[in-house]
Amino acid sequence: MRPMMRRIASRFPGPFEVPVQSRDDEAPPKVNILVVDDDPTIRVIVRETLAAQGHDVTAVGDGQAALDALHGCDVDVVFLDLHLPRVSGLSILSALPSLQSDAQFIVMTAFATVSSAVEAMKLGAYDYLTKPFDDDELLRVLGRALSELSLRRELYRLRSEQRDRPPGGLVGRALAMQRLYSLIDRVAPTRATVLITGETGTGKELVARAIHELSPRARQSFVPVNCSAIPDTLLEAELFGHTKGSFTGAIQSRKGLVEEASGGTLFLDEISTLSQDVQVKLLRLLQERRIQRIGSPVSAPVDFRLVAATNRELRTMVREGTFREDLFFRLDVFPIDVPPLRDRVSDLPLLTQHFLTRFAQDYGVRPPGLSTRTLSRMVAYAWPGNVRELENFIERSLVMHGGAESFPFDIPRRATTVEAASVLDRALDADWTLERLEREYIMAMLERNRWQKGATAEVLGVDRRTIHRKLKRYRESGALADLSEAD
Repeated sequence: MRPMMRRIASRFPGPFEVPVQSRDDEAPPKVNILVVDDDPTIRVIVRETLAAQGHDVTAVGDGQAALDALHGCDVDVVFLDLHLPRVSGLSILSALPSLQSDAQFIVMTAFATVSSAVEAMKLGAYDYLTKPFDDDELLRVLGRALSELSLRRELYRLRSEQRDRPPGGLVGRALAMQRLYSLIDRVAPTRATVLITGETGTGKELVARAIHELSPRARQSFVPVNCSAIPDTLLEAELFGHTKGSFTGAIQSRKGLVEEASGGTLFLDEISTLSQDVQVKLLRLLQERRIQRIGSPVSAPVDFRLVAATNRELRTMVREGTFREDLFFRLDVFPIDVPPLRDRVSDLPLLTQHFLTRFAQDYGVRPPGLSTRTLSRMVAYAWPGNVRELENFIERSLVMHGGAESFPFDIPRRATTVEAASVLDRALDADWTLERLEREYIMAMLERNRWQKGATAEVLGVDRRTIHRKLKRYRESGALADLSEAD
């Protein structure tokens, strides 16, 4: 009779005859382990077995005590019963994204079913134990969990130490950016939900991508969603999916973006723009970790990490009643604030050179030099549009001055209605060709939209790549030289 079974048999009547299996020769390293089971006998036995291996073991008898323990100390492995008082085991697994922990969860239950095992694994459990189990099986599963955890942590450490540039395409060496990198390093390997705040154009999506790339989910999908770009009437269907015939136009069933992000990271940008109805559904999703498509009577477990971003103050919106307080607390588990460009002006030369090199490769031209006069004026400028405004300015400068010795500091200004209308007047006065008129109009719209090609393409009814191709053709043909000049 196996050791654990013998101890259980001493407390309960009935035989426990099971074949003996050999124990692995090497004991696992000493770690912090949490045992969660409402049966005091199981708690004592598992704790004694693991403590005999030299591990630090804490044992609790209900789900709420488990959550308190997970919030209060570092835990490497959790042995978790599914059937618990106060908070169930599945509810604890559903709460994993809000726990700043990379612990391995091993589910143990006497009521084993295929459905509960699959659901537990989808919610983030590493493995599954069926009661009654013996010492060998317990320690074998622990050893596998620790090996996988060790490899995951070592991979993350190597990524952090060996990278020769900041993560996720971020650029900068200023103290404010070093603090940002430190926060990314700290939260990336955990399951914690992240709320990224910062002004427009600071690079919040790059921060989200960096968190994903440094996380254990890096090989899975990163699904970005701009909540402000999708109408409220469509956003729910886009996020949660729908069944065939659930509404007009639903000609076939389709899974939503949340399901697309299963196993990976869901990035909700401009989350402050969510309607109250979608806020309620998102809150339920974060609480239950189950997805229900529109028109479907059933729900299914889904495992994803949520990273949200906003340029608005959500606490103010909560006080004003336009954003749900309970959803805010679900999102604000690990806040990260991205510094504006004016707080990291020492990074301007580095950022400018980065964008000059990138756009020079895109357009196939030699980048103009950066003169001391131009740089001084750039440093003195407030950059209300932050890094995005700098990026658009550098692209415009390269299009206009590529191949020159240097370029002036001529920040794009918003064209007035009179200025925009004058394009047609000048075309009529000077008998421009249709090609010249199109070229002038495209450039005027780029100026109006501060050289944001996406916004310009939307106004013109074309895609962003069309704008890029036309600019490259204008540059290669020398057509930019005659822009805005009288014929």
